[in-house]
Amino acid sequence: MDIDRSGTFEGLRDLLQRIAAHPEVSTLIVLAGDDSDLAPELINPMLGTIPKPLYGGVFPEVVVGHEHFSRGAIVIGSRRPAHATMVRDLSDTGVPIAPQIEHALAPDAANALMLVFVDGFATRIAALVRALFEEFGVENNYIGGGAGSLSMQQKPCLFTNGGMLQDAAILLRLEWPSGIGVSHGWDVISEPLIVTSAQHTTIKTLNYEPAIDVYRRIVEPVAEEPVRADAFFDVAKAHPFGIRRLDSDVIVRDPLVLTPEGHLVCVGEVPEGAFVHILRGDAESLIAAARRAGELAQQSFPAGHTPRFRLLIDCISRSLFLGDRFTTELAAIDDGLPMVGALTIGEIANSGREFLEFYNKTAVVGLIATS
Repeated sequence: MDIDRSGTFEGLRDLLQRIAAHPEVSTLIVLAGDDSDLAPELINPMLGTIPKPLYGGVFPEVVVGHEHFSRGAIVIGSRRPAHATMVRDLSDTGVPIAPQIEHALAPDAANALMLVFVDGFATRIAALVRALFEEFGVENNYIGGGAGSLSMQQKPCLFTNGGMLQDAAILLRLEWPSGIGVSHGWDVISEPLIVTSAQHTTIKTLNYEPAIDVYRRIVEPVAEEPVRADAFFDVAKAHPFGIRRLDSDVIVRDPLVLTPEGHLVCVGEVPEGAFVHILRGDAESLIAAARRAGELAQQSFPAGHTPRFRLLIDCISRSLFLGDRFTTELAAIDDGLPMVGALTIGEIANSGREFLEFYNKTAVVGLIATS
């Protein structure tokens, strides 16, 4: 594992070449910050020269220890070979997902961990996650998240030897024993609301009213400021939606954009007929949840193995919400092991026992053994 902090094309190229040259490395996993020099016309030819398989993504920020930065890259060299599966045209409802993933996980893959890197602005991420669950169940652990940019513009954001991809997903199976912990720290502040009209990631109506009217009526008295289109995320980052699950927990959905029509565009799909709540959190509850995610990862880690590092998949909007206190969240997870990761546009995880989910505003901690 090594880091390039320059964020330059040359820095990433040299780092990839150096780790690929190590005789014991079989696969390279790349986590890069979005402010790095990643123009596809430069990157794509270079990726094709790397002599070993590489996969990864470009994320709003990456994490090393208690630091987080948007310029630079982390490369993890795996001694164990990885089995990779690509899912393409992820937003195209005419392209089925199931046939693309049916060989992604070997049936006898003991201690397998599936890394999932996905274009965070694809519109069928929830369908991908559902297909993974239906195909493979919860026999193995999953961890990953949405790649992309805070510019909210979809663009190539996934690394392969063949070049950068967009509107796609990479499923990377590694025989890494692991424990996974998931926690978010957001609390319900509204009665259940039924999603009466939605399309993919866009909520159009709640309780048969325009979605923005319902959202304003609940949020403005609590936030003590107006909900406006030109500063929507300033208020919305503290007041996400929660989709109610059968086990009484909620899955967070992050509203990012208020459209001129009064629709609310979220990260991740929100199905019609779902019951949602509006949530609220504070710095203390989010930091406590991150600590809890680390504890859960430790509790679910398999006996007989030695953890080597922590892999953190944390939502970029948690960092934006916490501001300077986000380093406190990172410190809350720290137990002395090396920690690297990405601040993502949505998080994907399960613990090997629970339903696989696409989360928002959630801390996911993987405790990883590489042998």
